Amino acid sequence: MSKTMKIWFIIAAFLVVFGFIIFVVVMAVFDFYDLGFTKLNTMKYGTNTYEVNEAFDKISINVDTTQIEFVPSDDESCTIVCFETEKMKHSATVQNKTLIIDMIDTRKWYDYIGISIGSPKMTVYLPQNEYVSLFVDTHTGDIVIPKDFTFETLKINESTADVECLASVLNGIEIKLSTGNTKIDGVSASEIHLVSTTGKININSVSSKGNIEIETSTGAVHLTDVVCTDFSAKSNTGTIVLKNVVASNCFFIENKIGDVRFENSDAAQISVKTSTGDVTGTLLSEKVFIAETSTGSIRVPKTITGGKCEITTSTGDIKIDIK
Repeated sequence: MSKTMKIWFIIAAFLVVFGFIIFVVVMAVFDFYDLGFTKLNTMKYGTNTYEVNEAFDKISINVDTTQIEFVPSDDESCTIVCFETEKMKHSATVQNKTLIIDMIDTRKWYDYIGISIGSPKMTVYLPQNEYVSLFVDTHTGDIVIPKDFTFETLKINESTADVECLASVLNGIEIKLSTGNTKIDGVSASEIHLVSTTGKININSVSSKGNIEIETSTGAVHLTDVVCTDFSAKSNTGTIVLKNVVASNCFFIENKIGDVRFENSDAAQISVKTSTGDVTGTLLSEKVFIAETSTGSIRVPKTITGGKCEITTSTGDIKIDIK
């Protein structure tokens, strides 16, 4: 094959790929449904309603790709409305005062071959405001928990879905995700433990009587208007930002490449360790600073009272002010 032919083949392949990308973007903007592309769908979707007549105070959900939203019931009854396929339906039963929602998958191997346009969705209408526990285990479906509800404990295991929690939890919140984003807003909880690989973590207007623990790899961490006893965060490359965050005991932060920023935040004791990330910002009270870096620059107040603030970096800069 001549050099000219190779160049033309490369150009043709590029145009095919570029055209496919444009096609997908246009379809997403104008909606597959509006353009009638659901006719290509080899999986048939329908809406089914499941009624629950028994009393329960605990909720356990185990599904695969279903989006989940919780909504207060208008008539004090529990109903689950599901947009689902014929061969991936849901079931709802009550056992030992626990509402159990599962997915019944009757697909054969050949059902995996085809085109699927659409995604399962579940709306759970709950008759009460307070429940003992909520447990959700899913893979790709987003979860929304509104502020209308209160739980004693809340635990969510996800893979690539986003989680938005606005409900208060009397005891502990535990959310473990892979690539999904986590948002906790306007809640109170005794303990909060969040784990994410690449997803972002946002905590806003939260009051915790205990500890807030965060573990992430590349996802950014942002806390705003938060009060707690202890705050700890471990990250590899994600930026960690604390704005108006106060811990009565300590901050313990480890970040390898990502930066750490404080905005009008404080704790009785502070420990920050980074590799190449900068540590900057403003604290609310004087500290005894112990700052060390290999090649970065250091600028901290020369105060000799207050709790210990130990900051260590390899190549990152350290610049802290007292408000």
